[in-house]
Amino acid sequence: MSVNKKIICKGTCGKADCPVCIRLKAMYKAKPVLLKDNFFGSTPNIFVGRFGYPNVNVGILSPTENLDTSYLCDAPKEWANSKLKIPDIIDLRARLVNSRTNVDVKKKIKFLDVAKETAMSIKPVDVEVNLEKKPIFSMNYEQVAIPMGSNARIKSAEITENVNVKKKVQKAVDETDVNATKAINSLDKSGYDEYFLTKLLSAGNVGIGANRKLVPTRYAITAVDDLISKEHLKEIKTFNVIENYEVYYANNLGNHYIVILLPDVFSYELFETYLPESIWNDNSLAETGTDFETYDGRTTYAENCTGGYYAARIAITKKLLSMKKQATVLVFRFITDEYFAPLGVWNCRETTKMSLESKPVKFSDINLSLKYVWAFVKKKFGYDINELYKVSKILAIVTKQKKLHQFS
Repeated sequence: MSVNKKIICKGTCGKADCPVCIRLKAMYKAKPVLLKDNFFGSTPNIFVGRFGYPNVNVGILSPTENLDTSYLCDAPKEWANSKLKIPDIIDLRARLVNSRTNVDVKKKIKFLDVAKETAMSIKPVDVEVNLEKKPIFSMNYEQVAIPMGSNARIKSAEITENVNVKKKVQKAVDETDVNATKAINSLDKSGYDEYFLTKLLSAGNVGIGANRKLVPTRYAITAVDDLISKEHLKEIKTFNVIENYEVYYANNLGNHYIVILLPDVFSYELFETYLPESIWNDNSLAETGTDFETYDGRTTYAENCTGGYYAARIAITKKLLSMKKQATVLVFRFITDEYFAPLGVWNCRETTKMSLESKPVKFSDINLSLKYVWAFVKKKFGYDINELYKVSKILAIVTKQKKLHQFS
């Protein structure tokens, strides 16, 4: 008789951290409000799919109940600040219906006007939605984008209030002779965060007029993180380097971030270690992916850490800008079994930010800082981080490459 080593949950195990059970509980909570094919809701976001490109699904994400708290269904910063648990976040996302239709990314149809105006608004927009059929509950998880609830084909949608569009946003949308990179960076400097800017880019609201098109949400998230952090780095690279070795740490939802700032010119390396029995790793040994860039930057996509690489980098560049310093940055992400359902790279961005907002432990010597991190990781995870030190490209450069002042 053969033995199946992995038993697939049927949704009846009752474990608090079972993704199947959490999804089923969210389904039963959401089911009563999904039994209709038209509703009036406060729409916080849009979603552009990537499959079948250039013919993609475009939807507006609306709760089927018009509540004052509807904005919480799409508020990663609030989730992080409030330390919401995974089941709480899934419950919030389960309230949303992705009312969608299939379009060519460059074509213009009436529904897209609703999506574009929704993406321009600084707050959720009241929309009346009519569907072809009642939505069927589902919960779709992605590594980069935030999980979504039910999908349904849309018949019509109409905005029922004046959309709150700020002057600088309207100006960026109206300027059809300015490319998307300049528009996004200009709005970032005006204080608009990456979540809002992702909506704007995804809806095709910025860029040279003839080139404007819908951008799949998954790609828009990483594009905005990449564009903004690259712009930050232009200024960061004019700053002096930090004086000490600084170690930062924070964790959220089973994602633990250790950030080491080293007194050298900017470079960056990220290690993502999936501990045994964590998501995407059911082995008995830890598995690690890594990407890096030197002072000159990257010329290719970070294939191993994907969107998490850029999400962490934007949090890092914002910190260095606030410090008016530059540094070599070494980041270790440890993923435990507490992170049992993928929530998107917002958690990478926000947890890196949390880490850099913590009080750092400072050292005057690189070896002392690395020994401190080794002891911390060994005690917390039972993992020997020396294995990562040995293959680190950044540490090899910092510890072995001679600097110009050493020859004088």
